[in-house]
Amino acid sequence: MAAIDSLPDSKYTKSLQTEVDAAFLYERIAAAEEVPAIAGMFRELSEIEQEHASKMSEKLRQDGISISLPPPSWRARVLDRIGKTLGYGYVIGVLMDTEKSITAAQLAQKEKNHIPVSGDEANHVKILQSLLNNKSKIAGEHISRIEGKHRTIGGNALRAAVLGANDGLVSNMSLVMGVAGATDAGDSVLLAGMAGLLAGALSMALGEWISVKSSQELYERQMALEMLEIETNPEGEKRELALIYIAKGIPAAQAHQMAAAAMADTEHAHEILVKEELGINTEELRGSAWEAAITSFLLFAIGAILPVIPFFYATGYSAIIQSLAFSTVGLFLIGVAITLFTGKSIWYSGFRQVLFGLAAAAITFGIGKLIGVSIAG
Repeated sequence: MAAIDSLPDSKYTKSLQTEVDAAFLYERIAAAEEVPAIAGMFRELSEIEQEHASKMSEKLRQDGISISLPPPSWRARVLDRIGKTLGYGYVIGVLMDTEKSITAAQLAQKEKNHIPVSGDEANHVKILQSLLNNKSKIAGEHISRIEGKHRTIGGNALRAAVLGANDGLVSNMSLVMGVAGATDAGDSVLLAGMAGLLAGALSMALGEWISVKSSQELYERQMALEMLEIETNPEGEKRELALIYIAKGIPAAQAHQMAAAAMADTEHAHEILVKEELGINTEELRGSAWEAAITSFLLFAIGAILPVIPFFYATGYSAIIQSLAFSTVGLFLIGVAITLFTGKSIWYSGFRQVLFGLAAAAITFGIGKLIGVSIAG
């Protein structure tokens, strides 16, 4: 009988852990969901995943492998914490990706073993897609709210945080190493590092401010034009709305009735057309351009300060080595954070990030050396 940490193939533990994590996260989403019908569906998904995990564990025991159900992984617990803080929309997106991966693996395994495909392999993907996209089947208004959550700040903010810190760290580490290679690694490196930090952070902040502000202004203009069209050509907009409903699979007669009912309230009709015709999520208009700019500035600066810190109190190769040590730790932690999106091993992701970052530093240090020698000569 084998223990869980000495199984002949790690795919058993990975598969079992995936099922346990999915059950845990579905249950947490259900607990946070305000709509009983939707919460019930997530809770049922959790029960199904738990049943899958139990059956998998039982099958392994029948094959002579002693294994008990593991607790939720650190990744699942971090995702739950993110859901509590930023909303569970991002977590639902992660689960969607997980379900797609599981479906692809099941289909590949069946094809390899010449087992007929039943069509049930993608059931969980279909259920999640229905929850996120199919407004006509389950409490349409509530589904729209869930879809909005899925697109809101949670996942994008998390990715932006990780990528912003990574940009700051890699770009400034490369700059610092380049200047250190060309000089005696003294005060000039500190000056260059702080200049790189401020220049990069200000550039990121300005870019984010312009991006958010221009998007908001564009959406506001489109929404104003849509309201003008409703006021000047209500019949045309009613037919347009009916066509949108028909495209969603609603019978023509019912679609025209729904469109007429919606157009009876101008504000409601405008809200529907903005979402359905223009594809605008009004939640995106509530974001602050200044908040986005300040956040980008801070995230870039956090990453960019790491390779500079040793040059505040040291010079020469001692400062260079310490700078590389600080940067290596930062790169590894960023790699660990990236596993929240990819599900890869923290060691694989962390060391990959370190390898790429240090390679960039080595290249710029070498170029700096060549330039320094050329100038000295």
